[in-house]
Amino acid sequence: MSGVTESGVVESDVVRGRSLGRRFAWLWAAYAVSTFGTRLAFDAFPLIAVMVLDAGPARVAALAAAGLAVGAVVAVPLGPWVEFRRKRPVMVAMDLVRCAVLLSVPLAYAFGRLGFTQLLVVSVVVAAADITFRTAAGSCLKALVRPPDLLRANGRFESTTWTAAMLGPPVGGAAVGLFGPVVTVAADAVSYLLSALGIRAIGGGEPRPPRPPRTEASRLRAGDLLDGWRYVLASPALRPLFLNTVLVNGLIMATAPLLAVLMLGDLGFAPWQYSLAFAVPCVGGLVGSRLTGPLVARFGEHRVLVTSGVLRVCWPVGLAFVGPGTGGLVLVMVVEFGLITSVGVYNPVYATRRLELTPADRVARTLSAWTVSGKLTTAALTAVWGLLAGLTGTRTAVALAGALLLATPLLLPRRTGTPTAAPAPPTPDPAPSVTDS
Repeated sequence: MSGVTESGVVESDVVRGRSLGRRFAWLWAAYAVSTFGTRLAFDAFPLIAVMVLDAGPARVAALAAAGLAVGAVVAVPLGPWVEFRRKRPVMVAMDLVRCAVLLSVPLAYAFGRLGFTQLLVVSVVVAAADITFRTAAGSCLKALVRPPDLLRANGRFESTTWTAAMLGPPVGGAAVGLFGPVVTVAADAVSYLLSALGIRAIGGGEPRPPRPPRTEASRLRAGDLLDGWRYVLASPALRPLFLNTVLVNGLIMATAPLLAVLMLGDLGFAPWQYSLAFAVPCVGGLVGSRLTGPLVARFGEHRVLVTSGVLRVCWPVGLAFVGPGTGGLVLVMVVEFGLITSVGVYNPVYATRRLELTPADRVARTLSAWTVSGKLTTAALTAVWGLLAGLTGTRTAVALAGALLLATPLLLPRRTGTPTAAPAPPTPDPAPSVTDS
């Protein structure tokens, strides 16, 4: 059994390395294949818009922002809808939806019918399906994995994310060069099909969540769409975590297009140098995710959460000082390595804390509200920082984002929250075992 000492240090099975079971192995495999497919197709739609449709910067930016924002809005009513349904069928359905709409792109391209409107519609559908999938996946994970093992499970997802981020874009770029601009979209579609098969293979049955009586008063109303936000904002433990994470992620992502302009335009870096500058530091994500378990076991969950949360925002301001040549490239790599390593530690702890503090019957609504808020905040801040860069200059806008990030630790939780009691999930099947990540 696992426990927590008075100092907050976890006496956890994380250290002992017990297998998480066959059913988690299938969930992890499904996540891995779809994540690699997505990273393989990184920036595929902007590339297609430029290379196939001759779209200009304004239309490319609109494609990225509108797909993200509209997809998030479309996903809002799906959170409450998912809450009272079996989660794995929802996940399979969302995988199949993403597979189908993505396959429409290479098919339309093959027949010479691909247009900008189709790319926009596909990006919206994929964004909405992605949010819905994540909403169901959080509940699924909480049901499959014992509470003491949540941190280790989230650490495996995090290490998979950064491995895919490191390997996927270079391989995808080479595939585009060899086979054309839509090949990675087709590969991404196949990855979702394989993910759906993996989720189906979890097996073991899934109980139907209890739902309110079927009365007129209990049907989904407009006010029910806000349940996730009400719960998060009313929780003294979740509210600071929510505000901090959404704002930090939004500010970091808002500068990504500006860095591309700064490095590829003003400073004259070659595209391969730009890709290298952001691919190599992803090793830090692997390092951080592997350190998470031992750090929590030694120092306690809350201390690791706050420390890594502070460290992750100390780095981005350095990007405002990047210069040309080898020195500038090394500076970007060092800053990104520090940022990504800190994020690699923070993310599994934050994801675990969020699940611990959320009752099983509210996970879907909470994760939906959280993800929608993150997507909309990122889209809004990206648009604002684009305008700010036009008024003040690219480097100044990057510096301002970095300075604001330095203030965000004020939003981190001050005290350890008390995890919400929940029924113990079924014990995972003992075999076959999963090798520790």
